[in-house]
Amino acid sequence: MTDFPDPLDTPVRPPAPPQHWFADVLASDGGVVRLRPITQDDAGRLQEFHHALSTRTRYLRYFGPYPRISAKELYRTTHLDYHDRVGLVLELGEAIVAVGRYELLNRRGPRAAEVAFVVADGHQGRGLGSILLEHLAGAAAENKIETFVADVLAENSVMVTVFRDAGYQVQRSRDGSVLHLEFDIDPTEALLSVRDSRERASEARSVGNLLAPRSIAVIGATPATGRIGRVVLANLLSGAFQGPIFPVNPHHKSVCGVRAYATVREIPDEIDLAVVAVPSAAIASVLDDCMAKGVKGLVVLTAGFAETGQGGAAAERELITAARGHGMRVVGPSALGIANTDPAVAMNATLAPVLPARGRIGFFCQSGPLGSAILVAAAARNLGLSTFVSAGSRTDLSDNDLLQYWDSDPNTDMVLLYLESFGNPRKFSRIARRMARSKPIVAVSSGRLTAQSAGDMDRSIVRDLFAQAGVVQVDSIAQLLDCAALLGYQPLPGGARLAVVGNSVALSWLAIGAAQAEGLRIAEPVNLGPQATPGAYLDALVAALRSDEVDAIIVIFAPPVPLPTAGFADAIRTAAAAVPGAEKPILTTFVAEHRIPNLLAVRGPGADAVRGSIPSYPDPERAVRALARVWRYAEWRARPVSPVVRPHGMHTDRARRLVSGWMAGSGGRWLNDLETAELLACYGISVVEFREVHTADEAVAAADELGYPVAAKATGELWRIRPDLNGVRLDLWRPEAVRQGYADLVALCGDPVLHIQKMATKGVGCILRVQDDPSFGSVIEFGLSGLIIELLGDRAYRALPLTADEAAALIDAPRAAPLLSGTPASPRVDKAALAELAQRISALFDDLPEMRDLYFDPVLASPNSAEIIYARGRIGPEPSRFDTGPRRLG
Repeated sequence: MTDFPDPLDTPVRPPAPPQHWFADVLASDGGVVRLRPITQDDAGRLQEFHHALSTRTRYLRYFGPYPRISAKELYRTTHLDYHDRVGLVLELGEAIVAVGRYELLNRRGPRAAEVAFVVADGHQGRGLGSILLEHLAGAAAENKIETFVADVLAENSVMVTVFRDAGYQVQRSRDGSVLHLEFDIDPTEALLSVRDSRERASEARSVGNLLAPRSIAVIGATPATGRIGRVVLANLLSGAFQGPIFPVNPHHKSVCGVRAYATVREIPDEIDLAVVAVPSAAIASVLDDCMAKGVKGLVVLTAGFAETGQGGAAAERELITAARGHGMRVVGPSALGIANTDPAVAMNATLAPVLPARGRIGFFCQSGPLGSAILVAAAARNLGLSTFVSAGSRTDLSDNDLLQYWDSDPNTDMVLLYLESFGNPRKFSRIARRMARSKPIVAVSSGRLTAQSAGDMDRSIVRDLFAQAGVVQVDSIAQLLDCAALLGYQPLPGGARLAVVGNSVALSWLAIGAAQAEGLRIAEPVNLGPQATPGAYLDALVAALRSDEVDAIIVIFAPPVPLPTAGFADAIRTAAAAVPGAEKPILTTFVAEHRIPNLLAVRGPGADAVRGSIPSYPDPERAVRALARVWRYAEWRARPVSPVVRPHGMHTDRARRLVSGWMAGSGGRWLNDLETAELLACYGISVVEFREVHTADEAVAAADELGYPVAAKATGELWRIRPDLNGVRLDLWRPEAVRQGYADLVALCGDPVLHIQKMATKGVGCILRVQDDPSFGSVIEFGLSGLIIELLGDRAYRALPLTADEAAALIDAPRAAPLLSGTPASPRVDKAALAELAQRISALFDDLPEMRDLYFDPVLASPNSAEIIYARGRIGPEPSRFDTGPRRLG
C-alpha cells in the first residue's frame, strides 16, 4: 500500500498556500479543470471524494479496500506545510475529481519524496494524473526536492503508464506484486517535449470543441431586426449549420421559424456551444443556466464589461472564473463570433455581414468591427478561410490556443493574426517557432500591442522577436491580405532572383526599383512592349519558369488601350501549368485587379479558388513588398533548426550559490562591480582586469601589478558612461601619470574610490544588454556604441535562450553591423567572439532566473577578441514564468 509516514511536525496552523499553485488546466479532452492546493477546509469534501471512489480504484491506490479515510490520515492530508508535504486537488464545479500528494521521505541527505495520486472513476482517461504529476513535480522542484519515488501495484498498468509516459527516466524494481518506481524530477528535453506535446493536444482539442459543436443554443435570439441575437441566429440558419440550433428567448415561442425555449435548461438535447447575445446585466443568470446544463463552451457577443470600467472588469473576471470552474472555454466578451467553413460543420456564429468562401486560411482577431472589415476585404479578394475566431476581450480563448489548433488542423495551411495584445508572449514565441516551420503565420501588430502588452518596448523589438520566431510581420490590413494571397496560393520562392515580365516600361521600372530596395535581385527584366500578344506572354513566362536564374516572377499586364483580358489570363495560367516542377511563385499586376481574379483562379470543389491560383496586385510595388516578406520567411524556414548550445567552461553550481547568498535577506539589488565580475567568471566571461583602489599609492600598486598602460576610472554612476569620457584617464604609462590621474579624478568627482584597469585592445565599441521584460521574458539587445547610433535606435533584439544561429544573426542584425566586417580604415573584428559572448549570457539567464538585468558597455571588438570594459548586473525575486513550468491556462 502506498501510504505516507506520520510526521511529528504536522502543522497545527498551516501556512497560506502559495498563490501561484492555483491554476486552470486543460484535460486531454479539452475540458477545463481547476487545480489548487489542499487546505484545512477540504476535510469533508475529501471524505466525499474518497467515499465515491469505486472499490477497484481504492484497491489500486491503497492496496486494499480502505473504505474510509481515518481521522488521523485526513488531518495529515489537510494540514500541510507546502514545502516538505504538499497536496493538490483538481476540481470541476464544486466537486473534487482528483487528488495528488507528495511527502519528503528523508530530511537528511538527498531530498526524495514519495508521490501518489488518485482520480475519480468518472474522470479517468482525461489525463488528470499527468496534470497532477506535472504540478507536484513543479512544487517539489521549487522546494529543492530532487527525486520522486512511488510504490504501485504491478497490475495498475494505468498508473505505471502515467509515470512512464511523463518523460521521466524511471528506474523500476519489483517486490512481489508491487513495483517500486524512482525518477529524478529535474526537467529534461524529453520531459519538456512531453509537456509541450500534451499541452498542444489538449489546447487543440479545446478549440476544436468550440469550432465543431454538435449543437448550438443562441441565448438572446430575437425576431427584432437590428439586434445581435437576430443577426447571429440568421447567420447560423443561412449557413446551413449541420446540427440542431436552439433559440433561447423567454418571450417568444419561436424565433425565425425555429422553436424557442425560455432558458437553456429547458432544451431537451445536450448543448455543446452557447452563443450569448443578452445584455451584460443578464449574463450572470445565463451563466448559471449554462453551468447547470453542462454547456461545453460560450461565445459571448455581449459588450459592456472591462471597457466600461472597474465594475465591468470585475464582472468579466467573475464570468471567466465561473465558466472555467465548470469546465467551459469562453470566446469574448465583445466577440464578433466564430466560424467554420468545413461543409461537415458549416457554422457561421458571427455578426459579420460577409463570410469568405471555403479555403485553407485560419484567421484570428480581437476587435469585432475590425474583424468584420477584414472578412469583407478577404471575401472581395477571393481569399478562402477554414476557420475564423474574433476573441473580443480575449479573456480566455487566445491567439495561442488558436495556433495550437491550426498547427494540427489538416484543413488549415496558413494563419492570419491581427494582434492588439498578447496573452502569453513567451508561449506565443515558442508555438510560433514550431508552427512556422510548416505553416506560415502572418501578423499585424497594432501600436496598441506595443504600448500595452510588450512592456513599452518600441516596435523594433516586436519586429525582431517576430522575425526570430518566423512570423511574417506586416503593418496594415492591406499588407496582411497581400501576403495571404501569395502564401496561401503560390509556392515559396527558392531565392531572391526576380524576373519582371510586362508590357509597360514604367510599371516594370517601378517593380525593379521596389525589388532592389527590398534586397531582391533582378534576374530577367523582360519588356514585351505595349503590343504584346498572349503568345508573347506565354513564351516569356515559360522561359522564366524554366530558367535556373529565376526564383520568382512578377507579370505586369497593363495595355495602353482596353483589350479583352481572357486570352492573356489563359496564357499566364497555361504557362504556370506547363512547367509543373518549377515551384516558383507568380504574382501579377493584371489591369489593376486587387485580388485573385476569376480569370487567374484555379477552381476546386465547390468552385472555390485553390492553391495554384495567381494573385493580382493593384501596382507592382505592392506585389514586390509582399514577395520580399515571403522571401525572408522562406529563408528563415529553409535554415536548419539550430540547437541551443552551451559553451564550455561554465560553473553553474557556483553561480547559483553566489546568487543565493546575495539574495539572502534582500529583495534584489544591483551587484557591485566586483560581484558582477565574480558571477560572470562562472560563465567564462571575463571583464578586462581591474583593481578597486582608495588612495594614490594603491592606484600605483595596482598599475604595477596589472602592467602598464592602465586606465583610471571614476566609479560614481554619473561618471561611468559619459560620451565626453570626463570620468576616465586613459593610456597611463608611468606611476607619475597614475598619481596625477588619480588626483584629477578625485578632485573632479569627490569620491576616492576608483578603478585602475588594464588597457584593452583597441577595437569597435559595442553594447550588449539583457533586460527581463514582463511580456517576453529575457530579451538580449546588441548594437554598436556611440551617441549617434544610440539616437538612431540602431539596436537588434532576440528572446532568450539563443540558438547558435540566432547568436550569430544577432551580431549581424544592426544596420551598422557592416562596420564589424571591416572597412578600408579598420580591420574585420572577431564576430565569433561576440556571438559566443551572447551565448554565454544566454546560458547565464537560462540558469539563473533571479537575473533581472545585465549590461556590457562597451565591449571592444578587435580582430582577435571581444573585451568587456564595463559590466553591471541586477538580481531580484524570480518572476512568474508560467510558460516554463507545468501546463496552465493564462
